[in-house]
Amino acid sequence: MTQQQVTRLDLPATDEIPDRTQRYLEICEEKLGMVPNVLRAYLFDMTKFDAFVAMYNDLMLGESGLSKLEREMIAVVVSSINRCWYCQVAHGAAVRELSGDPALGEAMVMNYRAAPLDMRTRAMLDFAALVTEASAKIGEAERDTLRAQGLTDRDIFDIIAVVGFFSMTNRIASATGMEPNPEYHAQAR
Repeated sequence: MTQQQVTRLDLPATDEIPDRTQRYLEICEEKLGMVPNVLRAYLFDMTKFDAFVAMYNDLMLGESGLSKLEREMIAVVVSSINRCWYCQVAHGAAVRELSGDPALGEAMVMNYRAAPLDMRTRAMLDFAALVTEASAKIGEAERDTLRAQGLTDRDIFDIIAVVGFFSMTNRIASATGMEPNPEYHAQAR
């Protein structure tokens, strides 16, 4: 795999990247010091790129009763269950950075149940794990457990939406052989 290739598929980037997309990539470079390989992977099809970015930005950066850290923790739990190398590395780095705790980031990737978490966070992540592994088993009792921890129905929907998004992207990243950016490995350690 060449340094430019970000997946095991030969998906050449489109010849014409719209100005708004080019600016978005420049902002990523400015803020993150890199363009995440997941974005590079989608550059072969601007419709897919735009859909991915819109959904990611809404779920992970938009208005929510869940903090950015909580959403990243959900992403890591889902990615760990799904064994998605790209997302474990990328979102594990985000948990380390947002929490300021490298050990928490490592525990989240390897086994979130070993991490020292408050009851609300543990309930949220247990729910995310169940949605990932067996969503048909979710019933009112599982939703009530979250409500008892102060999560609203909107928060519960947001948890489910983040799980659903990462369940999809994990499969795309894993099946395409997507490689994490090397920069992620050293971040927030």
